[in-house]
Parts: sequence; structure tokens; C-alpha cells
Amino acid sequence: MRATRTARMKGAPNFRTVWASLQETARRQEETDRIIKETDRIIKETDRIMKETARKQEETALQMKETDRQIKEYNKRFGDFTNRFGEVVEYMIAPNLCEKFQAFGLSFPKSTSGTRIRDYENDLHFEIDIMLENDEKAMLVEVKTKLAAENVKNHISRIEKMRRYSDLRSDKRVFLGAVAGVVMTPETKMYAQEQGLFVVEPSGESFTITPPNDKPKEW
Repeated sequence: MRATRTARMKGAPNFRTVWASLQETARRQEETDRIIKETDRIIKETDRIMKETARKQEETALQMKETDRQIKEYNKRFGDFTNRFGEVVEYMIAPNLCEKFQAFGLSFPKSTSGTRIRDYENDLHFEIDIMLENDEKAMLVEVKTKLAAENVKNHISRIEKMRRYSDLRSDKRVFLGAVAGVVMTPETKMYAQEQGLFVVEPSGESFTITPPNDKPKEW
């Protein structure tokens, strides 16, 4: 009997082992609690960051809308200013163009500003800033504050439309072209000359006319 009880006592865990196990369990529980608390803190911080990000995105969207509004307002005002300035340039150039072109053997007794063509039947719609005319020839002049290559291309297209419009009315006059600009790059000027157009540009209190590189193109 005594031998059996002694054997059981030898196989049972002692107090030190049980205490160590309890301490390890407690330590692991504390670690688990710490991890849970840290996870909860991270979740709350993530939620705060997401809310802050959403708020900033909303503010950014509002700022972008305001910036877009300001840009549109600026473009409108600048466009109005450019149009008015172009009209002033046109008004200053028109009266003296006829006289200036005489140096190139071109006599135009008639000058008209703002000629609008509206031919709905043949789908021809365009406007001529300045048109110089005689019985045999007419010069179509496009006036821009800032002249670009695209303006030159558009003017050539305008002259071609004028040719078609005139042919429909048996107007067999020859058409010439010129472009005028307060500001233009040397490349734009050269391009216009290569296309057979005269180039009008300011010079001091007046302006100068540069002929095309070769003979003026006729339409």
C-alpha cells in the first residue's frame, strides 16, 4: 500500500511545476491582452487616418473645383481682352494697309473690316478681318494678337472657302492672302511666307509688310 502511494506521488506534478505552468499561462494571457489592445489601437488609428484622408480628399476636390472655376474665369477674361485687343490692332492696321501694299505693285482702293459670309445653301461660313479689293484682285487679311502656325493654316482654309464662294457667284477675281500679328515666332513668320502669304507685323509706331519667299500665292 505504502509502495503504491509513493509511486503515485512520484508520478504527480509537484508544486513548483504547477506554479511555473500557471505563471507561463498568465504571461501568455498578458501577452494576448497586449496584442489585442495593440490591434484595437491600430484599428482605431487606421480608422482615424481613413477619416482624415477622406476629409482631405473632400477638401482637395473642393479646391480643385475652385481652381477650375478660377481658370475658366481667367480664360474668359483673357479671351475677352484678346478679342478687344485684336479689334484695336485691326482698327489701327486697316486704314494704312492699302497704302502699304502699293509698294508691292498692289493697288486696293477699297478696304472692308469684319466681312461675314453666311452661305447656308453651300455650307460656307467664315469671317474676314480685313478685305482689300479692286476689280481684279482681293487681299484677305487675318489679324491676330498672337499669330501661330495654326492661324496660318486656318486662314488658308478661309481663302479656299472664299474662292469656292466667289466661283458660285461668277466672281473671277484673284485672291491673295496676308496674316498680321503683334506677336509671332520667326518660325511662324517663315511658315506663313512659305505658304505664299504676306506677313504684317508692328514696327515702331507703324507696321511693316514682308512678302512671301517666292511669288505670292493666288487662289
